[in-house]
Order: sequence, then structure tokens, then C-alpha cells
Amino acid sequence: MKTDTVFKRAFNDALDLVSRIPCGAPLPSENTLGARLGVSRTTVRKVISALETQGIVSGSGRERMVTAARETMRPFPHSETIPMAAQVEERFMEWLLRDNARPGTAINELELARKFGVATTGIREFLNRFQRFGLIEKRPNSGWVFKGFTTSFALELFEIREMFELRSARALAALPDDSPHWAQLEAIQREHLQLLDDIETRFHDFSDLDSRFHRLVSSAAPNRFIDSFYDIITVIFHFHYQWNKQDERQRNEVAIREHLTYIDALFSRNISIVELACRAHLGSARETLLRSTLQQ
Repeated sequence: MKTDTVFKRAFNDALDLVSRIPCGAPLPSENTLGARLGVSRTTVRKVISALETQGIVSGSGRERMVTAARETMRPFPHSETIPMAAQVEERFMEWLLRDNARPGTAINELELARKFGVATTGIREFLNRFQRFGLIEKRPNSGWVFKGFTTSFALELFEIREMFELRSARALAALPDDSPHWAQLEAIQREHLQLLDDIETRFHDFSDLDSRFHRLVSSAAPNRFIDSFYDIITVIFHFHYQWNKQDERQRNEVAIREHLTYIDALFSRNISIVELACRAHLGSARETLLRSTLQQ
């Protein structure tokens, strides 16, 4: 499952890369593709083979060239590029939102496993990962209980988020030109622009885009302890964006524009501008989070 996920994500990234290469132009080398996609040579070769099968690339070795236009490219569905742990997290969030979960809501492992179509071990691993943060609680002989979160919990969490994200944003801005992060940032920038164009009908899609953007920023400075803690941060912020329905379309449009300013700052490589854009966006997110906790 993990291998397929990595391959499918790399294939979609390769389609995005190839779509900007004119028909008849050479395909970058395997080493270059590996660096741009952030995957191994084995995965690169599998991606190239799939590109050839779709008729997007022809030739062999250094003679490979792009032979298809963007309109003919068929990417894998986004859901198939997400690791199973992330899928469980996403489905859990949808369940909380759909059932309008409040403090005291019971969480049944078997029921969730059936709803999500996954093994109970996957549900249990997910719940155990968040138990230590006080968001949920395991009670003897009665399963799990959603405890919700308070204003003080949100403020403590946000203080950590600011430290983590500023560190990651500085690291991203300092990455070399050949880092795959820049191609990924370009792709997510285009997604923001597309969503902004369709904001009237697609504003609900922002929470997922928001989560993926901030995960991309955090991945620029990998740290196993920070990565583990970032899971709970993502859940809380993903949750509150959809929970607080007041002025949701307007709030999401403002956040998209803040993201675009933030992305432009990252491309500038100017640390002062990056920090300014990062702090401005996080300040807005903090206010939205606090309003959500007060509504609860």
C-alpha cells in the first residue's frame, strides 16, 4: 500500500512537471526526475514506464521525449495518493463534523472501522496517537470518548504551532533550487489560484488545501518529534475551519489570499519577508481558532 501511494503521488507530480514541457522536448534524466519528485530511482523508472503506457513519453534512455499535451494526461485520484494513516485521519475528521461531535461523544473502534473500511488496528493506532494530547480519552469497559478542546488548550497548541512553522518556513526558503519542494510549492500555488477562481462554489475545499500547504512547509525541516506532534495540530486546525460556519466563504477567501502572499514570500527567499507573511497568516488563523472554541 505504501509503495503504491508513493508511486501514485510521484506519478501525479510527474504529470504536473511534464505538462510544462513542450511536446517534442526531451524528458529530464532519471536523476533529475528523482530529485524533483523526491523519490528513489526505482520509483522514477516505474513512473516513466507509466508515462510511456499513457503515451505521454516516447523513446528510451536519454532519447525520451514528451509526446502528449496536458489534456490527455490522466492522474490518479487524490484519494489514492494519500497514505492509509492520513486517510483514517481524514475520515475521522469527516465523521466528527458530520455527527457534530461535542465533548462526551462516544467513539467506537469497531463502528469506525466498518464506516471507514479499514482494520480496527488502524483505528486504534490513530486514537492512541492522539490520546496523549488530551483530545480523546480511553475509558475502561466503555471505549473512547471525545473530550473536545478549550480556549486554553487552543492557545497552548497555537504557541507550539508558531514555533514549528516559523522554523520550517525559514528552512524552506533556504532550500536549493533543485529541491523538489519548489515544484510542489508551485503546484499547490496553482491549486490556490484555481480555488480562488471558484471560491463561490468550492470554498468548502479550503480545509484540505490548507492542511496540505502547511504540511508541505513543515516537511522542509523534518524532525520525527515535530512530525508526530504536527498530527494533532493538523487535526485541530482542519477541524476548526469546518466547524465554525460563520462567514466561512469570506474567511476562506481571506486565508487563500494570505497563503498566496506567504507562498510568494517563500519564493522570494527573503527571510524577513517570509517571517512577516508567516506571522500575519498565523495571526489570522489564531483568531479564527479562538472564535471556534468560544462557539463550542
